[in-house]
Amino acid sequence: MSDNNRTVWSSNDGDLRKKTNLTHKGELPPPQQQTAYLHRESGGRGGKVVSVVKNLVLSEEDLKALAKKLKQECGSGGTVKDGAIEVQGEHRQRMAEVLQKLGYKVKIAGG
Repeated sequence: MSDNNRTVWSSNDGDLRKKTNLTHKGELPPPQQQTAYLHRESGGRGGKVVSVVKNLVLSEEDLKALAKKLKQECGSGGTVKDGAIEVQGEHRQRMAEVLQKLGYKVKIAGG
């Protein structure tokens, strides 16, 4: 028998092993199991600095609510863009304190 008649199976979802550990939509890891990375960026903003929170696995609503809380605590504007929270100005220290109180692990990246 030749190998040309082997059964091949494929999925519309692709390689499921490469997906995140979320088994159901809406089943998100709690804050204690997540690490927030705080970055300082100024590129493409006319030299103005923004503090960015990355790598959080949250629903869109939760991300917006967290962004609102961080903006209020820092007394600054900001937005949610591409799954990251951007707050205008250099506020990484204050944001780290707020995130730690909420139970997140925090790493401050960059200079």
